[in-house]
Amino acid sequence: MRVSSALLAATIAAAYNLPASATMRITSDRGGQIGPYLDKLQSLQRSGQSVIIDGHCFSACTMVLGVIPHDRICVTSRAVLGFHAAWRPDRAGRQISAEDGTSFFMSLYPQQVRDWINRRGGLSSHLVYLSGEELASMYPRCDASHATPTADWRPEREHGRSKSSERSQSIPAARDATMR
Repeated sequence: MRVSSALLAATIAAAYNLPASATMRITSDRGGQIGPYLDKLQSLQRSGQSVIIDGHCFSACTMVLGVIPHDRICVTSRAVLGFHAAWRPDRAGRQISAEDGTSFFMSLYPQQVRDWINRRGGLSSHLVYLSGEELASMYPRCDASHATPTADWRPEREHGRSKSSERSQSIPAARDATMR
């Protein structure tokens, strides 16, 4: 039984080009388009990997809280999450509110995160930051067992392009909104 479980884990890891039992560490992520982040996070979720938030995780990066199971996320004392409303460029390149993207984010976040955001007035064009003891009250602190990640987090740079042809169509407009 142990041999077949190990073989299955290695096969899954190989399918995603990741080491078995990999842990991703997020250290400095400013966000980007919802679609590429959602693709990467869903792959990460299916792989069974854990996530260490060990620095800035802003905008679209914060979707990690809603996609990766709570018991596979830990935070360090350096973790800072930054939340704001989604936007997309208009024809002149100006940022306009993307209510569909913002609604999607709020529905994705765990209830305790939604409550925290709502206590601060909801999502707007201004970043609100979750860190320190408030964050540690929602997510466990990383301990020594999380000390050595086997992969770094690079959602948009990993493949060099978005996998739009593979995306689900459940939220087509929201996927193109930007959180950066």
